[in-house]
Amino acid sequence: MICQEAIIISDRSLILAIETSCDDTSAAVLEDGRNILANTIYSQIATHRPFGGVVPEIASRQHLEQIIPVIDGALAEAAISLQDLTAIGVTYGPGLVGALLVGVAQAKALAYALKIPLIGVHHLVGHIYANLIEHPNLKLPALCLVVSGGHTSLVLWRSHQEIKMLGATLDDAAGEAFDKIARELGLGYPGGPAIEKMAGFGDPNAFAFPRAWLGKGSLDFSFSGLKSAVLNYLNNTKQRGDQIPIADVSAGFQEAIVEVLVEKTILAAQMHDLNTIVLAGGVAANQRLRESLRQKTAATGRQVLWPSPVYCTDNAAMIAMAAYYRQLEGDFADLSLNAIPYLPLEAFFKK
Repeated sequence: MICQEAIIISDRSLILAIETSCDDTSAAVLEDGRNILANTIYSQIATHRPFGGVVPEIASRQHLEQIIPVIDGALAEAAISLQDLTAIGVTYGPGLVGALLVGVAQAKALAYALKIPLIGVHHLVGHIYANLIEHPNLKLPALCLVVSGGHTSLVLWRSHQEIKMLGATLDDAAGEAFDKIARELGLGYPGGPAIEKMAGFGDPNAFAFPRAWLGKGSLDFSFSGLKSAVLNYLNNTKQRGDQIPIADVSAGFQEAIVEVLVEKTILAAQMHDLNTIVLAGGVAANQRLRESLRQKTAATGRQVLWPSPVYCTDNAAMIAMAAYYRQLEGDFADLSLNAIPYLPLEAFFKK
């Protein structure tokens, strides 16, 4: 067990963070809670592209092969050694259990060998805290729209002690829906960037694809109906032997997702009287989403912020940032830390 007495008191904080929740192997070094000295990422996109999505067992094997080289690369980029580290942060959930276990096991081994604190980080909290990398003066409370391949959530980021889920997807996450429709359109993997690129050549009003509002005042999301409507259109068009207008379908599908994300985000901000809105997750890099949210909030005086694309997708820099603030709260883990593939957000703050 790593006790709080083991914390090294130093003028310089150097946290090594590890992220292996899905298909990116990443390690980062954060100095003094402000400076990202390294953020090394090994992407498995090319490996999973032939399958049209992430294959969990292949992802786990790739993490095993890459975790040491990625950590060594981060340390070299940061120009430090293992002995310079003051803490280890790691994603322990949610995510693919096999993938998570690789990172957790490596983090525990390092913390034990170096006799420094171990900090477990919730993956979504990492995405949320990515906003502090480039917006260190961000004032809380804030509303965060977390939108990625595995998650679509509206979160009240009240403080560094409390994050509350306001709404979540009831079925497919937005990024998951992007991937499925992109695969059907033959646009490849990952689907979000492919559809966004194709949508730039299409008419977003060419199709009246459905929007699931889920009743007055609901902050939850559902994209399964939209996905089914698009798939039905594609199947019927193929059966008739007609040509599919891929650009128009992409634009209409993207617009249907973006409209729901934006309207529910604005509704949540109004309901909870929040003047700061931040985006997080891979789909947060979508330019149409950013543009629409900024346009719709321009007259309200609300501030809308987001991370750079590299900090939107899975990366260890965001985990390091979240770990730094958990360290300030005295929230440390011991060697019983384990991967939790379905880790609830609010449970993370009630440990």
